[in-house]
Amino acid sequence: MGNEQSQLAGLDIEEKAVEVSDFWSQHSAIICNSESTTSLTVFTGELLVSSKWSNQTPLEKNSKNLMIYRHPCILKYISSWSKNSKFYLVVEEVKPLNQILGTLNNLQICIGLHSILKALCFLHETASVSHNNICSSAIFVSSNGNWKLGGMEYLCKFSDVTSDFLNKSNSSRYNKAIDPDEVKNMQNNLDRKDAIDVYAFGVMACELLKAKNDDSLPSLSVFLSLCKNSLQNNAIAQRPKLSTLLNHEFFNHEFISIHSCLIVLALKSDDEKAEFFSTLGDRLKGFNEITVAKQLTGLLLSRMVLLSKSASTDFLPIFLNPRKEGEDQSKGLFTLETFKKYVSPILISIFSVRDAQIRLLLLNNFHNFMDTFTRDELKSKILPELLLGIKDTSDHLVSVTLRTLADLVPVLGASTVIGGKRAKFFNDGRPITHPLRKMSRNVKKQENVIETDVTSITSIDSQFAGVDLSERQMPDGEEGETSTEEIEHSVDGGDLDNWEDWDVENPQNQHSNNLEEFGTEQINLSPHIEVEPLGENIPVESTDIHNARKISTKQIVDITDLDIKNQLTEDLNDEFNFFQDMEPIIESTNKFVIPEEKEPELSELSSKLTLNATDVGEEGWGEEDWE
Repeated sequence: MGNEQSQLAGLDIEEKAVEVSDFWSQHSAIICNSESTTSLTVFTGELLVSSKWSNQTPLEKNSKNLMIYRHPCILKYISSWSKNSKFYLVVEEVKPLNQILGTLNNLQICIGLHSILKALCFLHETASVSHNNICSSAIFVSSNGNWKLGGMEYLCKFSDVTSDFLNKSNSSRYNKAIDPDEVKNMQNNLDRKDAIDVYAFGVMACELLKAKNDDSLPSLSVFLSLCKNSLQNNAIAQRPKLSTLLNHEFFNHEFISIHSCLIVLALKSDDEKAEFFSTLGDRLKGFNEITVAKQLTGLLLSRMVLLSKSASTDFLPIFLNPRKEGEDQSKGLFTLETFKKYVSPILISIFSVRDAQIRLLLLNNFHNFMDTFTRDELKSKILPELLLGIKDTSDHLVSVTLRTLADLVPVLGASTVIGGKRAKFFNDGRPITHPLRKMSRNVKKQENVIETDVTSITSIDSQFAGVDLSERQMPDGEEGETSTEEIEHSVDGGDLDNWEDWDVENPQNQHSNNLEEFGTEQINLSPHIEVEPLGENIPVESTDIHNARKISTKQIVDITDLDIKNQLTEDLNDEFNFFQDMEPIIESTNKFVIPEEKEPELSELSSKLTLNATDVGEEGWGEEDWE
């Protein structure tokens, strides 16, 4: 067996035991390397030699048999070694069946029994050995839900099954699975050395299915009757071989057929594979999704399935598309939570596979299951593998990888996906919308159409009565007339002055409002406009009047209706002085007017100079008063 130097590098064994038996304790362990982390199971036992185990301890013999007899339904051996009076056996990650049996349904138990049955058929018919300790404690369940046969410490060849061997091992084997007449029957029927395992399998099947009395599985009661009456028959010759049970209708359930077909998929032809995968999606929808996920996910994502052309076109797009919340079952096999728990961990490990067809399959369906990964998983495990793909020599693989990276940008950010420094090279060239302009357009749309009468222009004052329009001041340096028309109102609310004809000879109209000027001809219009009262919040602008004039101008049909007069213009042949506005205007400084003193009136002056008789008697200041 192994030695101290065979210990796996980087193996970390948990101190707390998962299960403890008479010969060993089971522990969980992980092994870390530069590429990944793998979960394993380690059995540890004392290297004590007793009279019953003279050559090897039970754990050593179990390890040796697991290393020799390899089968998909037998516990997978990885490594073993001894150290400090202890022996270590490392196998695939498994859990004892007894710890999870209560969580399994009838279908899962049926699949498990079918796996153990195939393992026993391999041992009996191919290896010609007997297990001799078939019971629930010798069965383990892998991470993908498959049952694995272990407990190989009592395994021996058919030729070594003797009365002495059975007597020595009876005290350590599962008592209920031992035939009371086992030694006697073995002596009388030397050609049926497999009868020990047949009897034990019947007992175990009855114990596992005794509490499963519902009708969820076909022929359950018939199979239980077979296990009790035929497999445990006192007459060894009446016990059927275990290989005949594979054809029993209890194991011909549709789910079992799918499971078995996936195991032997490599032996199927291309036509058989195409037929199988074309209907596989609909067949799986008839079963519980948890059962499908636990039992079949590992097989459905095996290398053989991923490389199958018919599977990649007919089945895997359905399998790799989890249902969103509220969607019916036709959208996918699994819900988002089930997919995250059972499928996503396997997909992460598949991304490290260096196979172009498998990588393309994952990339083409990545947008469907991308949300099932956490941000850390996308960043630390998926993204490095995708970045490796863009360096490949295959243009097709690079292009598909780049599309997948584009899906990751909204989740991880461009800086994480493409790296490096970024700058803003593009701007938003869309026109900026102005809310005030939109409000102005809405106000104009709500106004009623203004009716105009070309023949009347004298009543323009009635529509603007009460509206105070201040006169627009002339800007500095402006020349000529303004383009907008203004209306003067009287302060006391009186009638507005009627507009007079625009004549150069009338100097009073130089500052009045004008119509638009067209060359040397001036059109004088007199529209009669009926305007509805404007809202309090809508200001009245001179441009509205100007628009009304334009509307009335467009409605003039006959040119004879226009009162056109020639305007006398000044001779502009002289050169215009562009600098006249720049001439300085010198204004006089402020003059301070000193008010003139008014001469006193004669009456006041005479009163001050007139002395009365009463003044004579008053005393004045004498010279002594100055002292």
